[in-house]
Order: sequence, then C-alpha cells, then structure tokens
Amino acid sequence: MTAHPKMPPLPRQILTGKARLAGVLGWPVSHSRSPALHNYWLSRYQIDGAYVPLPVEPAHFVQAVRGLQAVGFRGANVTLPHKEAAYAIADDLDHSALRAGAVNTLVFEPDGRIRGVSTDGDGFVASMEAEGLAPKGRALLLGAGGAARSVAAALQDHGMEVAVTNRTAERAEKLAEALPGLGVVPWSVWEEQLGAYTLLVNTTSLGMEGGPDPMFRPSLRHAGRHLVVADIVYVPRLTPLLAEAELHRLKTLGGLGMLLHQARLGFREWFGHDPEVDADLEAYVRASV
Repeated sequence: MTAHPKMPPLPRQILTGKARLAGVLGWPVSHSRSPALHNYWLSRYQIDGAYVPLPVEPAHFVQAVRGLQAVGFRGANVTLPHKEAAYAIADDLDHSALRAGAVNTLVFEPDGRIRGVSTDGDGFVASMEAEGLAPKGRALLLGAGGAARSVAAALQDHGMEVAVTNRTAERAEKLAEALPGLGVVPWSVWEEQLGAYTLLVNTTSLGMEGGPDPMFRPSLRHAGRHLVVADIVYVPRLTPLLAEAELHRLKTLGGLGMLLHQARLGFREWFGHDPEVDADLEAYVRASV
C-alpha cells in the first residue's frame, strides 16, 4: 500500500450502529492532522469506526466531554487549549500524565470513569528509536511549556540527564521544580553550551509556519559533531533550526514522527488495534499538511 499526494484518499468505511467513535477536542481544531492520521488507520485496517474534529470553546469543555461519553464515544485526543482541563476532568491519571502535568488522551472506561494519559513524551522517544537513536546522554530542551514537560519527563524516565532553557527564566525554574533533577540553562548562553549535550530539542512553536517567529534559526557552531537536533514542529518539514543543523552535518529529527507515534496508544485503546507507523502513513499524513 503506497499513499501519494496525487492519489485519491483511502476509501471511507461504511459505519454501522456498532461503530467505535473518537475525536480530537480543540479550539481551534482545524489545524489538527489527527483526523487524517486516525482515519487512515481505520480504513487501512477495515475497522468500523470514525475519528472526527471537535471544535470546543474552553467554557464548554466539560459539557462536551460528558456529552461524548453519553453518546458512546470511546474517548478523545485533546489539543490546545484544553490539556490542563483534561487533566482536571480525569478520574484516573496514568504515570505519564502525572509526570507531564497534562493530558492529551482521554479514555472513556465502561464503568463511566475517565482515564487521562499523556502520550507526547513517549511519542517523541518512540520517534527517536524509530530512527535508530537511543535516548542516552544529555539533552537540552528549548522551551518550558507543556510539550517541554512531557518530553523532558519521558527522557528522564529513559535515563537521560535533561536541562531546559527558556526566554522567560521564571517558567524554566517552575518546570525544574515540577521535575526534580531537571537543570536550567539561561537563554542568553545556551548556544555557547551546546558542546555539553548529545540532544537538542525545540519544544516551542518557534520556527513553525505561521508561528510567532517562523525564521527562528539559532547558531549551532558550538555543537559537538554527535549532537542530534530535533524539532517537534512539523510544518514546515525542514524548519530553520533543522536546516541549520543540516548545514553543520548534524543528525536531525523532524516533528512528524512524534505526531504519528503519540497517536498509537489512543488508537489502540479506542479501536482495539495496535497500528503500524510506516513510510506509507507518513506520506499520507504529510500530504495533508
């Protein structure tokens, strides 16, 4: 099976009254590539189910979640600005959610309870491992928001020494308080200290198409030759940071892999099948970006 931008979409499944349903809650949600991703898997594995975008204003989040439960949804992904609200509404929180301090995946249990999970960090690590990169050594993360916490926690859990740097120092210090053992590097000097790290991860929207600073391209001249440079941004595919890394002949890791791998757990929980992340899926989702 080979997906290609010029090929028609995969055929839609015919839904029955037993269809399994899930979706993604966000405000806005039109940017999300999760519907393309999950519906690709549903068609590929011939599963009676559907995954839909669910634009929900913050004031209506709790009502929307309860409504989805009431009509038989199996669960939902949660994107900005609802991740903290999802954490609060969950009856049970997995280790990943407790470590991340946020939830991006809700699972509606048969007994009516809601389980909250954070798959972002493990999705990032899985995307590394898929490229033959072991999470070992020392990592420096740019940013101190929710994505940074998820990735930092997962890297720590895999034995890495992790530090963060952020333009607003107070946010970095607050994150370090939440994750014991996390180091803090001043934003003004992080480029000079790159030689001490084996992994650099941009967890911010800097460099994202349409983001606050789409031309974000810091200097990597102090990087060691074994530094891996990762960016969780996936639009554009080659961010300015990754382009700079390629100029220095450093190994790079784009953000699309994290998106694909973090989706597996939710799909398995909602639709009862452990899906495969492969080149066909990546091509299909990239065509929708």
